[in-house]
Amino acid sequence: IDVEDLIALVRNYNPRSNADLIRRAYAYGMQMHEGQFRKSGEPYFTHPVAVAAILTEQQLDDATIVTALLHDTIEDTKSTYSEVERLFGTEVAELVDGVTKLTNLQLSSTESQQAENFRKMLLTLSDDVRVILIKLADRLHNMRTLDHMAREKQLKIASETLFMYAPLAHRLGLYNIKTELEDLALKFKDPEIYEEIIGKLQKTQAVRTRFINAFTLPIRRSLDKAGLHYEIKSRTKSIYSIWNKIVKKGVPFEEIYDVFAIRIILDTQSETEKSDCWRVYSIVTDFYQPSPER
Repeated sequence: IDVEDLIALVRNYNPRSNADLIRRAYAYGMQMHEGQFRKSGEPYFTHPVAVAAILTEQQLDDATIVTALLHDTIEDTKSTYSEVERLFGTEVAELVDGVTKLTNLQLSSTESQQAENFRKMLLTLSDDVRVILIKLADRLHNMRTLDHMAREKQLKIASETLFMYAPLAHRLGLYNIKTELEDLALKFKDPEIYEEIIGKLQKTQAVRTRFINAFTLPIRRSLDKAGLHYEIKSRTKSIYSIWNKIVKKGVPFEEIYDVFAIRIILDTQSETEKSDCWRVYSIVTDFYQPSPER
């Protein structure tokens, strides 16, 4: 996307965003990465721009978006900390420097070292959590474009992602990023399993949709009658989550019965929030008995 598209994404949630700062960072990053290309053959700068776009989904501030555009400049170009600081301020320079240091951390891929890996990465939080958020967005875009890497590299990066970055996203409450990282890791580690689960999900989509509509219909009627303001959302569970259940339970896909989830979101005031949630729970259990998994 071009710079004006990126600014529009930021201004969707931050109308007072400093558009000039983002334009200057975009131009500088493009200049610094000129002549560099990704394995796909695309100009390298498409990567920092994609990372910045991912971070707009988390509604992050201007400094974080600018840092995303510049996050590889100190490491991979002739740019320096002092130059970034002079052009974009100390806050951005420190964030870029933090991402560079985090990238250069030597992380073990053995289970016994996972706690130490987390310690190293989470220590960054004491300085600025945005450093880790940028690194997670960086990893997510790299996973989205992993097709162009050699097979050995794909396996290494996918394993590292599954072992390190997806759990880190989970700990930070970034469910969407965690889920996509896990699914993409499975795609490259076990492509046949990944495609098999996708195919089965597609084949059962129509049946699943009819079931969800029938399942939620009596709940909707009762919620409407109760005068509650709500939204019901349904989603298919992640491919990795389904695969994990198949492995742990030792059963085929056809015997995994919770491949989707339904969520009721209430629009309510804080003083009535808890009581309204219990009302909804009571309505749901009027029709369906809870059966917690043991």
